[in-house]
Amino acid sequence: MSSRQQLLDAAKALCDDFARKESLDILLSHFSTTEECIAREHGLGAVAPFVGRTFRGLDSVRNYFSLVSSTLTYENMTFGDLFVDTEVRKVSVTGRATFTWKETTESWDEIFTYVLDFDHENKVYRYQVWADTAAAYLARKGGLTEVCGITVCLRFDW
Repeated sequence: MSSRQQLLDAAKALCDDFARKESLDILLSHFSTTEECIAREHGLGAVAPFVGRTFRGLDSVRNYFSLVSSTLTYENMTFGDLFVDTEVRKVSVTGRATFTWKETTESWDEIFTYVLDFDHENKVYRYQVWADTAAAYLARKGGLTEVCGITVCLRFDW
């Protein structure tokens, strides 16, 4: 069984690499090669090509991240509130960033949650995301600025 600190370190390493906008190969180095990997961003699939679908296998997870990066950019990504369950080797973490839909250039501040399941080598094999799909949808349609009345919507208030 993994210790709490080992799981915490593994989750922080992945999150730190996201925040630093490391390459896809570096991000994928945090994923399991011994268990089937799964990536899923929960929500209605009509919102974006990477939402509401389960991406199975490391190549498919690569495709997930490629779809995200072809659609969105982000700035000022930070993470906190990590919760570790050593019994099931799972870490939940909240993050925040300013996202921009590339095609419309509309941006929004978002707080999101990752739930990461780890194999026995402390590599992620299940990556789940819960995020603000309504803001993403509005930004995709070019309606976010209209709804918020400002260029960047939903500034953090804490």
